Amino acid sequence: MADQSTIARPYAKALFDVANAEQKLGSWSDALNAAAAVLGDANAKRVLANPELVAAKRAEFIRAVSVGLKGADLFETAQGKALLALLAENDRLTVLPEIAAQFDALKAEAENKIKATLVSATAVDASVAERVKQALVKRLGREVELTLEVDPSLIGGAIVRAEDMVIDGSVRTRLEQLARAMVS
Repeated sequence: MADQSTIARPYAKALFDVANAEQKLGSWSDALNAAAAVLGDANAKRVLANPELVAAKRAEFIRAVSVGLKGADLFETAQGKALLALLAENDRLTVLPEIAAQFDALKAEAENKIKATLVSATAVDASVAERVKQALVKRLGREVELTLEVDPSLIGGAIVRAEDMVIDGSVRTRLEQLARAMVS
């Protein structure tokens, strides 16, 4: 069986092409992320796993539960209803989170943006975060949307992740490398 990434790719690409042509990338991104949030809920997963629930009811369930979430109003349009119906008929509703992720990646590429995460042992002040962001902009040549995270297990230093690039300057990693070197 194909993995979710492979299954999601054609849906994300087709939806991206439509949304881009209509200049609705942000709206569709919000809608897909709303649906993905619904699918992240354990109760929603349980309802959708019911084999007695027909495809049309599965699509309606996602649409109804997402009401009130940012962007979910797009599922009230003919295109939104058609998307949910298509995914339900093909038993692909569970792939919505991956479709949302791939759509957002295509959107970021089209907008020349990249999402990056700075993970540090302690909270980073705004000036340090801005310097890291500007260094990434210079290195990657793209606009950077920087998210900050705290992980005390790093002990010190930081890790920067941007797509497939990882810069690990954490004390934890340096200690692990030192321990491996001493054992060798």
